[in-house]
Amino acid sequence: MISRYSREKMSCIWSNKSKFRIWLEIEAHACDAQAELGVIPKSSADAIWKHGAFAIDRIKAIEADVKHEIIAFLTNLAEQIGPEARFIHQGMTSSDVLDTCLAIQLSRVSDILIEDVNALLVVLERRAFEHKNTIKIGRSHGIHAEPTTFGLTLTSHYAEFQRCRERLINARKEIATCAISGAVGTFANIDPFVEEYVSKAMGLQVEPISTQVIPRDRHAMFFAVLGVIASSVERLATEIRHLQRTEVCEVEEFFSECQKGSSAMPHKRNPVLSENLTGLARLVRMTVNPAMEDVVLWHERDISHSSVERVIAPTATVTLDFALVRLTEVVDKLIVYSANMQLNLNKLGGLIYSQRVMLALTQAGLTRENAYALVQRNAMAVREGKDFYDLVAADKEIRAEISIEQLKELFEINYHTKHVDTIFNRVFGRS
Repeated sequence: MISRYSREKMSCIWSNKSKFRIWLEIEAHACDAQAELGVIPKSSADAIWKHGAFAIDRIKAIEADVKHEIIAFLTNLAEQIGPEARFIHQGMTSSDVLDTCLAIQLSRVSDILIEDVNALLVVLERRAFEHKNTIKIGRSHGIHAEPTTFGLTLTSHYAEFQRCRERLINARKEIATCAISGAVGTFANIDPFVEEYVSKAMGLQVEPISTQVIPRDRHAMFFAVLGVIASSVERLATEIRHLQRTEVCEVEEFFSECQKGSSAMPHKRNPVLSENLTGLARLVRMTVNPAMEDVVLWHERDISHSSVERVIAPTATVTLDFALVRLTEVVDKLIVYSANMQLNLNKLGGLIYSQRVMLALTQAGLTRENAYALVQRNAMAVREGKDFYDLVAADKEIRAEISIEQLKELFEINYHTKHVDTIFNRVFGRS
């Protein structure tokens, strides 16, 4: 990933330095286990911890000749450790190291992503309560529907990211497995105790059955979850983009004092961060399909998945990390124009109360079809610049069923917010 959309805390997990360090720890823990079993001398296992080191440039140079990264790594280790290095990688195969390392890397990036979601949830909750009773128009198909509150809008996103958090926790658990089972996964040349030892030492669970590789359905589910989270990011970003449009102007991204919106038009204040989040979400989602295709490998293993994972693992996790942090900042500093929300609420001359009038007519004894027709004919006239209340109040057929006093009650805005506390209690456990 390019540095523009990367945070060091996340991207360093995918660095060669981090990867080779994990490889070294896996090999060293495996040697400790082999020493406990009496397969290798304890002094040899100790020597690996004491003298084990690697040089990235040297590994690359060796790999250029041998065309095998694990062998290049082991060769470089042997150069550092000396004769005791002959006990490294006893009964193991390359995938034991590669797959266990990937599980560790995905576990670590998951921990960061969970922290990111937690931070976003805190901000969403604070802003939701801040605007719990900030009434705005709700829209369906982009068209005015009925009143809601901006707090409820944010609460919807809060609940969604709560679900994202739970999915991510489950995905982390599913991906965090260790395989040290040797060629074709039969443990023929290595005792299962070694796998159990390394798993515990590295904070993983034992893979119940590996075919020389950890089954890729685990990885497919992990990336699918990242894709869902990215879509949740985009849903909120898209809501902000729509609400910032000039014709709507209900919210606006924070615009700093020195910020410029356009090279040509000095007046522009564009929702560039939300638009950027939309693009970043697409990058994360594009990693999902390749992860699904990686599930299908030939027999006990092949390496068709390897090149894919080298790209999608850092791409998806680094990008999503950046996106979640950016979204948190956008929500935290989001400017809310409650006065414009009120103006938009009244833009259609009271049409937002049409359902209440229709339901009142059905309560008075009219069929739903007749009540709908009476209300709709008045609602259509509002397009001519007339006021819906005035039209309804002057409609003799409606007035025959509903008194002026009842009609006035039907146009009360607070009717639409009477259950806000109930919804907040359901989501937050408080109101």
